[in-house]
Amino acid sequence: MAESRRARLYEELSMESRRYLAAYVLFNQALADHLGLHATDVQCLSLLTAEPGPLTVKQIADMTGLTTGSATRLVDRLERGGYVARTPDQQDRRRVLVAPVPEHVARVTAVWDDLGVAWQALLDHHTEDELEVITRHMRQAHELSHAQMQHLRSRPKPD
Repeated sequence: MAESRRARLYEELSMESRRYLAAYVLFNQALADHLGLHATDVQCLSLLTAEPGPLTVKQIADMTGLTTGSATRLVDRLERGGYVARTPDQQDRRRVLVAPVPEHVARVTAVWDDLGVAWQALLDHHTEDELEVITRHMRQAHELSHAQMQHLRSRPKPD
């Protein structure tokens, strides 16, 4: 009996995960449309602001799965919009570092903050122990996603 309940829970979790991921992708597109950005630009800004320091275009390409040429065009768009600035790397003058411009990123953050009230309310009914489980799951899912992306990128594309 426990196995069938577990199987049902896995199936339900799988379905809800797919719905959640699809909803998040569509939400990201709506946010990008609202800000006049590409969806990938919004995600790149999110990654840049989550990092402790500036990144190279190569690092951005590695994080996003874009080619370095596509990552360069993405950074060009963000730079034109004032969201990022390029600066020479003081340790290696051949490299350029890309860092978010806080005043311009604040436009994106303001939209997130406005929407964040509802997201916070969604979590308010959870206990601290449940929040720890959710956080641990999200962290592990993030790590697994990166490993799975590397695996997919290393495989030949289907015909």
